[in-house]
Amino acid sequence: MSTVGKALSLLDSLSQLNHEAGLTDIARLCDLDKATARRLLVELEKHGFVEQDLDTRRYRIGSAPVRLARIREARYPFLRVAIPFVRELAEKSEETVHLAEFSGSTLSTIHVEDSPRAHRVIVEIGTRLPFHATASGLAYLAFSDKKYIESALSQPLDAFTEHTVTDPAAVRKMIDETVARGFSISSQGLEVGVVSTGAPILSPAGQPIGSITIAAPLARARAATLANFGAAVVDTAKRISEKYYGPERPSGTKMQTKRTG
Repeated sequence: MSTVGKALSLLDSLSQLNHEAGLTDIARLCDLDKATARRLLVELEKHGFVEQDLDTRRYRIGSAPVRLARIREARYPFLRVAIPFVRELAEKSEETVHLAEFSGSTLSTIHVEDSPRAHRVIVEIGTRLPFHATASGLAYLAFSDKKYIESALSQPLDAFTEHTVTDPAAVRKMIDETVARGFSISSQGLEVGVVSTGAPILSPAGQPIGSITIAAPLARARAATLANFGAAVVDTAKRISEKYYGPERPSGTKMQTKRTG
């Protein structure tokens, strides 16, 4: 991995922590020797990407990523456009709804509207969503081209629960089912007791840029309920796409027409 790659990987790892971390912990987390980790942290600190507490000597994310995020959102207001739709869907479904965006090679949660119910699914902003183990990921893959699907499934598929599907052939079947039904369903793939339904958010060319998902406790996930949630996420994803890109309906919105090599 290049020096730039190592620095970005370190920054990404630091962003996943909910607390400040010392040099030794960061080096261990990133599988780096302490000298390399220190050198990368010094460079990242120079440019504002990390900050070091002068008292504890621990590191945290700096202000530069926030500045860049604000610039991007000002120019490409995906979050601002989508949030009202996410909020509306959460109010109608009375379940947790989360919005994900694809960046680099990762699908991550960028906004969450919590369910008002006491028994609800908790989703953290910044959560990485494995393609094979989440409704968000399955929905994204179902609209991706064949080469990308094969590339994603050629990677090791981790088991997060005893219900996680890790056999590539079985995941392909789930993708085919997503295509046939029009929305994805993941039952306890990432977390025990959680069932989710998702749909991709598409560009005008029909390429997925993210997804929107309803996550509900297994106890409330009856077949009829999932069908209703599926129709709702498909409709909401379409409306977000139209609002973000303009009145012209994104092409390729029928999953059956998108699965080409």
